[in-house]
Amino acid sequence: MESAAEPAAPLPGPARPQDPPAAAPESAGTPSDALLTEGELTVRGRIEEASNAVLYCTVVYDGHRTACVYKPVAGERPLWDFPDGTLAQREVAAYEISRACGWDLIPPTVLRDGPYGTGMVQEWIDPPESSDEVPELLALVEDEEPGPGWKAVGLAQIGAGRTALLVHADHPRLRRLAVLDAVINNGDRKGGHLLPGADGQFFAIDHGVTFNAEDKLRTLLWGWAGEPLTDEALEVLRGLERQLADGRPLAARLAELITDAETEALRARVAGLLHSGRHPEPSGEWPAIPWPPV
Repeated sequence: MESAAEPAAPLPGPARPQDPPAAAPESAGTPSDALLTEGELTVRGRIEEASNAVLYCTVVYDGHRTACVYKPVAGERPLWDFPDGTLAQREVAAYEISRACGWDLIPPTVLRDGPYGTGMVQEWIDPPESSDEVPELLALVEDEEPGPGWKAVGLAQIGAGRTALLVHADHPRLRRLAVLDAVINNGDRKGGHLLPGADGQFFAIDHGVTFNAEDKLRTLLWGWAGEPLTDEALEVLRGLERQLADGRPLAARLAELITDAETEALRARVAGLLHSGRHPEPSGEWPAIPWPPV
């Protein structure tokens, strides 16, 4: 496991990431891991709303430059139920699994040294230029059943004794994410962790609360619970099972990021999904939906 370096100086104050200095470089297309890992990292400001330290940065390498997010380990708050490793390591491990699945659900994410020590660096996702390009993924409706193209999650209190049905889109990319979350044991899949990108796409972020050896799945994407996995998902899971075998590059990479017990639990979850052939269902042992849900 990599240990956190001591911060060189106090973390910077809040800044609005959508308003970088005029000298901040524009994105030069999809950055490679080399750009994020080897590039010169410059902190532009701090994202104020985050519970842990999240810094908006730019990175430049070999003539390419882009915006990114840097989460130093030094700015993490300890979690009693995740005593091993760091949020940053688990974020990178989640990206490695997403990349191994071939689904491109998580922006490129690396672990590297930065101005405030070791941390996670992730490609910044610019919002679409037009609101028409933002996919509608979650909604509250007053009907008893979801409409066409939607899946029901459950009833939600909306004030003054009123309830509404929480639904999410029956979207193939969202369904892949539900499978990925089950694999990585995501304990915090909120609506605010889905970022719209260009061309109607979206990306998933904030994967620090993952890979626990105990069942922690907590998500808004329960609409497919108990339903058969798609043929695509089963094929991906079989490929992932092979990549997680001892001696394979993915297994070696995960050994640098999560514990042996967490890796064994990861393998068991993949095997369990393949055995059941179905999306998991809430265990009933704890709240299945994160709070707050956004």
